Amino acid sequence: MVNIDDFVKRLESVLEYYGLNASAFADKIGVQRSSMSHLLSGRNKPSLDFVMKILEVFPDVDLYWILTGKGTFPKNNNEEVDETQKSSPSILSNQNMGNDLFSAIEISSEEEKRELKKSPVLKNENFNLEDDEIEKIVLFYKNGTFKAYSP
Repeated sequence: MVNIDDFVKRLESVLEYYGLNASAFADKIGVQRSSMSHLLSGRNKPSLDFVMKILEVFPDVDLYWILTGKGTFPKNNNEEVDETQKSSPSILSNQNMGNDLFSAIEISSEEEKRELKKSPVLKNENFNLEDDEIEKIVLFYKNGTFKAYSP
């Protein structure tokens, strides 16, 4: 859970860092001024949309820092290595794998092979990785937490 009082203090730090008042900040991220006022007064809690707008407009704001206070502000991209990433191998590395993600998969039975042939391949014309670069990968866990990875 996000502690609303601590979140408001961090949000005020962001306002001070960028030299903006609440109205200008609200206009800049595209939310109503009353939403910003209600948030700063503690009346409302921040929505996911509100937090994502902050991160989109102000890239120096770290997601973990704005939500939990852990991390630094402004964000230092060179020191974004999480403790869990230090101790475990990277998910994005190709170690112990062939040329693609599926080369390590072995299908044992003939029935499984037939099932795979039956399943249709869905094409999404709106999703083309060749034209875009990945900005961020966010993993959401069942316990309500999440982790964001920036390549």
